[in-house]
Amino acid sequence: MPFTRITLLRGKSPEYLKVLSDNFHRAMVETFDVPPADRFQAIHQLEPHELVFDRTYLVNGQRSDDYIFFDITIGKPRSTEVKKAFYRRLVELLGDAPGVRPEDVMIAVTSTTREDLSFADGIAQMIEQV
Repeated sequence: MPFTRITLLRGKSPEYLKVLSDNFHRAMVETFDVPPADRFQAIHQLEPHELVFDRTYLVNGQRSDDYIFFDITIGKPRSTEVKKAFYRRLVELLGDAPGVRPEDVMIAVTSTTREDLSFADGIAQMIEQV
């Protein structure tokens, strides 16, 4: 049950956002042990003054206005190797389409516990028997 907030600068087309979303999810399915139907994302397009990021911090080269931040909340912990494989696959897929440079992809993964999640109905489905 990863939930991902995808944040980027305003101005991308619906087609760009669809390819971005699709390739992000593809990387999750291929490397992160996410079922194909387990897809929860929110895409936020912000004005330039609303998305503040350092163009050179811990990156080879410089970030451009195509910078994208993926803030992923996961319920099931993943190993370091799985996360590293995901990071590599995501930048590979996004490079293919919609054409995002690796320098412009930032990812943060946060783990929660089973009792931190409710999928609906006010029930903690991961720990309650329904």
